[in-house]
Amino acid sequence: MKPILLVLALALAGCATTATEQAAGPAGSAGKVAIRIASPFKPGHILVDAADKFKEIVEARSGGRFAVSIDAGTKAEIEINKMNSAGTVEMQSNGTNFLELYAPPYYFFTGPYVMKDFDHYMRAWNGKLGQQARVDMEKNGNLVYLGTIYRGQRWTTAKKPVYTPADVYRMKLRLPPIPSWMAVWKAIGAEPVAVALPQLYGSLKSGQADASEGDLPQVASFKLNEVQSHLVMTNHLVQTGGLLVNKRFLDGLSGADRDLVVQAGRQACDWANEKMKAGEGAYLLELQRKGMQVVVPDADSFRQKAKPAVDELFRTQWSVTTWAEVLAQ
Repeated sequence: MKPILLVLALALAGCATTATEQAAGPAGSAGKVAIRIASPFKPGHILVDAADKFKEIVEARSGGRFAVSIDAGTKAEIEINKMNSAGTVEMQSNGTNFLELYAPPYYFFTGPYVMKDFDHYMRAWNGKLGQQARVDMEKNGNLVYLGTIYRGQRWTTAKKPVYTPADVYRMKLRLPPIPSWMAVWKAIGAEPVAVALPQLYGSLKSGQADASEGDLPQVASFKLNEVQSHLVMTNHLVQTGGLLVNKRFLDGLSGADRDLVVQAGRQACDWANEKMKAGEGAYLLELQRKGMQVVVPDADSFRQKAKPAVDELFRTQWSVTTWAEVLAQ
């Protein structure tokens, strides 16, 4: 009888442990609720700053019941989106690849030469077009959008001055692997080279790419001043990011904890936006102090070269609206 009793006792102990783990739900050690936030950017980027602020708010207001960890600069945007959608990570502070993956007809929000400035972007995003994009992201990607983070206008970096499209003709321009962006820059005359963000610096250092484009926090946080000499004010895209949470994870929290996560996300984004607006010029001064030369190009010549490609994208990929409707927002 003793061996049978021992087996039963061990079985019951195993069941008890499993039941405790299952009851804990999305919890970390010592019963804490674990939230992992992934970002493709390195510390010092505004999207990582926003994740840090979220961590600060949630851990303080929960009295330490939440434990937030941040994985910054180790994974590409698309990988993070797929992990977040699957629930492998609970949250992301990322660029707008989530639109391309889960609401592709609305990717014009991050299309080159589409938006005039951040205020214009937010008017459109808070209107019917942005609302439908968020519905599609939740339905197709299992993602709840918490807030928008302004990253500034995207500039171009190069090893020589760039004034007109003729100066980028056949230039190997590093771009994220986004077909619509590649189509626009190819129309301008460049030769796009698809490189994931973690390999950005290495691609420029090795000569895989001659030039790049990106927002100032990206240029600064990746230390592109070490491999690029010129900073060209093309201002070809109003760059934003977003703070998103896995829907199943969020739905699994108590009502009070859901409210805490949603409110903390919005407040972290608002805080990051104010910081970015106040400090955008500081990024430029920092890069100039580190030796980058600022070039003011003929922006209209770039826009005219890009126009046929943008028109075609609205006809074929972004047909839920028109460029004219977006510009009228």
